[in-house]
Amino acid sequence: MASSKEYLDFVLDQLSELDSITYRVMMGEYIIYYNGRIVGGIYDDRFLVKPTKSACKMMPNAEKELPYEGAKEMLLVEDVDNKEFLMQLLEGMYEELPAPKKKKTKE
Repeated sequence: MASSKEYLDFVLDQLSELDSITYRVMMGEYIIYYNGRIVGGIYDDRFLVKPTKSACKMMPNAEKELPYEGAKEMLLVEDVDNKEFLMQLLEGMYEELPAPKKKKTKE
């Protein structure tokens, strides 16, 4: 089941006070970026984030779920109605996320 654009728009609105929130469509789902780093995504109308130390600390009882078959487990964000919490979550995760890989240029 693909995620709805309406749910994506809702999550993006909740994150609208953060700079540089972007997304990319991938196989009917949405990858969410914060300042160029992947924080998680929208999968089957669920907001899932990478299980960084800060995310696990902020959501100690979060369920771990698979975004899709064969993927690594991610944390389910249940408190998507709380803008302040979501902003703190992403800001806390940012430094723990890997920097984007440099694209190889053809010579």
